[in-house]
Amino acid sequence: MKAYSKGTVGALLETTIGQHLEHVVAKDPNHLALVMPHQNIRWSYAQFNQQIDKLATGLLAVGIEPGDRVAIWSPNRYEWVLSQFATAKIGAIMVCINPAYRLYELEFVLNKVSCKAVISAHSFKTSLYLDMLKELAPELHDCEPGQLDSATLPHLKTIIRMGEEKTQGMYNFADVVALGGEPQAAKLQSLRNSLNANDVVNIQFTSGTTGSPKGAALSPR
Repeated sequence: MKAYSKGTVGALLETTIGQHLEHVVAKDPNHLALVMPHQNIRWSYAQFNQQIDKLATGLLAVGIEPGDRVAIWSPNRYEWVLSQFATAKIGAIMVCINPAYRLYELEFVLNKVSCKAVISAHSFKTSLYLDMLKELAPELHDCEPGQLDSATLPHLKTIIRMGEEKTQGMYNFADVVALGGEPQAAKLQSLRNSLNANDVVNIQFTSGTTGSPKGAALSPR
């Protein structure tokens, strides 16, 4: 084992997540980047980055802007990984929702950080995520995707669900991936050099065992 002298540290990266990823892609595009056996996903860095850009432009198309909070509520899936990188590329902030949260915890976290969108799996173990979201926001039954006006979740406008089934008031993940066009691609390109390594890209909450969950804001740096 190599010994390090006291005080020796590696230099912190001063690039954004998107900039660093694209550096890796340019250096070794065919290297394996993401494997999800249960979803038959096996992507190289080039393929991975292409899918990220598709989601990023799709999120821009449905109205997600730099600084917006986008919650992710899901077990380990490729959509989770794409969402983290895609939100970082457009300067949005991904909010990690504990897979085991109950209804009151979900409501607290979504309102605490003013989440504008939620990307959600259908369910995990005994937790029926989409049913819980519909219970908190019954207005979904009468709204178009991206047009939620909820009394309980006043900041939430857009819910994006994983899977192929359709749910009233929600986008499908695959449909959002396909929504981005030339205007969104141009905007994504303009954002590449305007984002900063000190910008917040992720909020992670504590378990809240002895009180309400506390959010920790993280930057690429």
